Amino acid sequence: MVSKFKILVPQPRSRFLLVRCPVCGNEQVIFSHATFPARCLVCGAQLVEPTGGKAKILGQVVRVLG
Repeated sequence: MVSKFKILVPQPRSRFLLVRCPVCGNEQVIFSHATFPARCLVCGAQLVEPTGGKAKILGQVVRVLG
């Protein structure tokens, strides 16, 4: 009897996030592991502070996108 093994595929830990700017309230999509400081397109406030791995989110996360 041969049993079939389920092949597990690792899921990525990084996500795209919908973040609300704390200054103007604009919502913008950013990457959770950003390596470059993302700024708000409306007011220019910094939304993401890059670290060695997962980025520090300075705004409010509205929704996780995929």
